[in-house]
Amino acid sequence: MGHIPFRPKLLASAVTVAMLAANAQVANAAEGADEAVDETIVITGIRGSLMRAMDMKRDAQGVVDGISSEDIGKFPDTNLAESLQRITGVSIDRSNGEGSKITVRGLGSDFNLVTLNGRQMPTSGLTGTAINSSRSFDFANIASEAVSGVEVYKTSRADISTGGIGATVNVLTARPLNDPGLNFAVGVKGVIDKSTDKGDSITPEISGIYSQTFADDKFGIAISASHQERNGGNKQANIGNWHTQTQEGVDQGGWFSGGMDNADQANVLGKDDGFASSDTFNRPQNFGYEYNDFERTRDNAQLVVQFAPSDALTFTADYTYTKNEITNVQNRMSAWFWEGERIDAGNGKSLWTGDKNKTPLVWHSLAGPDLTFGTAAFGEVHENKSLGFNVEWDVSDNLSFEFDAHDSTAESGSASPFGNSSVVEFANGSRLNSTIDFRQDFPVIGIETTPGNDASADEIYATGSSLRNSQFTNDVSQVQLKGKYTFDEGVITSVDFGIGATENTVQAVFMKAERATWGGEGTPENIDDGIFSAQSSSNTIDNLSNQGIDANGNPYDVFDLFYTFSTQDATDQVASFAAPDNSADNVVDPAVWPCADRFCVTENWTTDERVKEEMLAAYMQANFEVELGDMYLKGAAGFRYEQTDVTSNAMVPAYTAVNWVSNNEFETVDSGESAFTEFSGDYSNFLPNLDLSLEITDDLKVRTSFSETIARATYNHLRGGVAITSLRSTTSRAERGEPGLLPHESQNFDLSVEWYFDDASYASIGYFHKKVENYVGSRTQTQPLFDLKMPANGPRAADARANISDPNDQGAIRQYLFDNYGEADGVFVTGQDASGNPTGYIQSVDGDPAISFETKVPFNEKEATIDGVEIALQHTFESGFGAQVNYTFVESDAEYDPNVFNEQFALPGLSDTANVVAFYDKDGIQVRIAYNWRDAFLNSTDNGNNNPRITEEYSQIDVNASYDVTEQVTVFVEAINLTDETQRMHSRYQNELLNAIEQGARYNIGARFTF
Repeated sequence: MGHIPFRPKLLASAVTVAMLAANAQVANAAEGADEAVDETIVITGIRGSLMRAMDMKRDAQGVVDGISSEDIGKFPDTNLAESLQRITGVSIDRSNGEGSKITVRGLGSDFNLVTLNGRQMPTSGLTGTAINSSRSFDFANIASEAVSGVEVYKTSRADISTGGIGATVNVLTARPLNDPGLNFAVGVKGVIDKSTDKGDSITPEISGIYSQTFADDKFGIAISASHQERNGGNKQANIGNWHTQTQEGVDQGGWFSGGMDNADQANVLGKDDGFASSDTFNRPQNFGYEYNDFERTRDNAQLVVQFAPSDALTFTADYTYTKNEITNVQNRMSAWFWEGERIDAGNGKSLWTGDKNKTPLVWHSLAGPDLTFGTAAFGEVHENKSLGFNVEWDVSDNLSFEFDAHDSTAESGSASPFGNSSVVEFANGSRLNSTIDFRQDFPVIGIETTPGNDASADEIYATGSSLRNSQFTNDVSQVQLKGKYTFDEGVITSVDFGIGATENTVQAVFMKAERATWGGEGTPENIDDGIFSAQSSSNTIDNLSNQGIDANGNPYDVFDLFYTFSTQDATDQVASFAAPDNSADNVVDPAVWPCADRFCVTENWTTDERVKEEMLAAYMQANFEVELGDMYLKGAAGFRYEQTDVTSNAMVPAYTAVNWVSNNEFETVDSGESAFTEFSGDYSNFLPNLDLSLEITDDLKVRTSFSETIARATYNHLRGGVAITSLRSTTSRAERGEPGLLPHESQNFDLSVEWYFDDASYASIGYFHKKVENYVGSRTQTQPLFDLKMPANGPRAADARANISDPNDQGAIRQYLFDNYGEADGVFVTGQDASGNPTGYIQSVDGDPAISFETKVPFNEKEATIDGVEIALQHTFESGFGAQVNYTFVESDAEYDPNVFNEQFALPGLSDTANVVAFYDKDGIQVRIAYNWRDAFLNSTDNGNNNPRITEEYSQIDVNASYDVTEQVTVFVEAINLTDETQRMHSRYQNELLNAIEQGARYNIGARFTF
């Protein structure tokens, strides 16, 4: 049996020859040429795409899956992440209804590396209330029209940059010399997003790709560009967190200090009905409905120039640009519950469900009186730039080199004068009690208000606000020199070798302007109620019922009111009376009013953290082939060695005091004289790999791989300096990083069987095992920081406690200090609340006790094993019908236990996944129906209070259909999330809701023109 040794360019060369033949046929027909044309048959469309992807898998070294474009400028999905989720073992996270980040084989996005044409790409992103620390790549920034293919390397190769324990995903873009001649395609699309209430009903998308070769195909140029606009939205039911109380804590009045006696407490928790003293009880922190409308504009462009003066030498220069801007307008209503609240005793044990840990199916609270209404207008812009240069040189028939260099930047920042995350809150003090039925996908809240108020707009007053602004910049500069020597004979067919240097630089900055007056500021007379427009929640949220059932089985009506109002109107109203220019003392605190007379964010960063990683790498790999009777063994054995140096700098604020600004809120006072501190670390890694594939027959292949891979720690764990995360009168917390952390190291084993039984048809089953070490844990050190003192625990507070009836009533303590102390004692009155009580702050002074911070410090501590099975089946029929089916089972010894309340180690993203795709492709008609399912998975082990965030099981159906009107014109329609699925997240148990998100369906209609 004759065999051709595998070479990395073999598949690309075959595809190029086929496409060249097809283009020649089209060109000759257009010119009316009489000469004979090449009779090569080129299979395009869905079937052709599947054939190319299958060949990629079949011929690859190790376990590789992929996706190939159906034709120039026509990738299978509108979003790369949504295409990747069709691959066995790959699942995605969604943002605004679009695929965003990927999980591969149970390892989240921080453990997967994304490359562009083999180059390590920078990543950037933003988070709401802190700096970004993730290495995750966001596929939502890339339009799919210029992508020719995606390779997913599930096993390691010596010549691939490190960073992907789960997988390395290589995005391929068009190269003109790979497809000589003229190629030109234009696509136009109208997007109809059913989730938006305020945006245009239809928004445009246009894309084009042009490539042309000249001078006997020695010179080529390719240009691609796309502009996409989308208006969308979502509606949510939200709970910030859940609080847990033991039976012993309940006995001490932890939730019931509002006047209930012991008998009432026992009745509420059903102690007389058999609850044990070790039982725990959970309550929601708050509950509300949220309404978001966003506008997304995405622009992508790429320019590629190639020059091949000879068959042995090719120069390539390319520039890639992406920009994704998202602005969001938000309104919400919410009811907050609090420690020490009264619960209606009449509902008794029927409030609670569960075994040892009790959670409410129905929550009924007498907490009040505030009912809040919020607004926000914020935005993000993500911009990526990559400039690269490549030379391929075949020195001889046996020796070849490739030199590649690129400088790439990813930057994320705000796209709004109110920052990338903001909230401005108002309240109406009319709430008497609240009931929430958690038994529905969208829980129903009923609220009883005071007679004569009914949460009317004319009784709304201002509370607090928080505007956050941040930027994240990641620069990657990389140089690689790769070589290959091919032997004319012998078992070893070739040797790959190379060296490389990579510099990865990250800067993350953050500032916040916050009015911590959450208890209220001013009076309703300060606010023009004309800015508020009353709306109906049940008419706005499709999946929200207008009735709930209380714990006694009685129906109640949903609280069906929320207000829409603009952030600009809201901030103008508050600034008109609360800004320093309008206050008597005219004291400007830049942490509250950075622009003095109005709401704004600035670039006067209070947090500035920087990490630089310098990596030197060398690799070598021997490729071999052996005939074993009628079978054929191919393999590759190699190693990669890397040395990494880490330098971390952080700006450490010069704190001078702590202000006590509301009952449970404290803030630091910064002198503005911050300074940088620097830390460093280093490590090296020897990473071997062995890939073997045995062709038992022409159609049956067995594959096995052994390798070691690494993924580096997230940036927050590497940062220098200390960051305060919470200030409380009881426990205050801080965090610091450790640049000397080792990367996560994984020992990997794969075994698979693949049967290629027909054209574009195969079945495979594979087992994988990963043992991952050096997961980051944390130690807690108790220590004073910055010489900060706690004003709520000093002599002044002790005097107040001795003279009030309840020494634990923080509000009463503050009131006593306002009434009996003055500015000479560090007590400052700046206004009054809605009830006429004084507001202001109490500053720490000499004599107050030093704050002991529980400081969390990361260290390499944990290890985990991951085991999984991947099953895939793909088949096409001569009739034009076909199907793809795959399922991934994955499990780990580090799974989350919801019954453990202490800090625990578990792997986020771990879940089973399945895909079913049915299609028809014949006579110019293409129809595809795709079903994607992902089981419940852990997002985070600490959503606050050591509670988790778990995403529930989710499935989605997408449909697209197209018709080739002519060889050059295709019309199409697409439907995404056709059945309008609701996505839910919960805490420990399913009825402990955190988010229920209604995203709506999206429809596209358009046409493609190919020349």
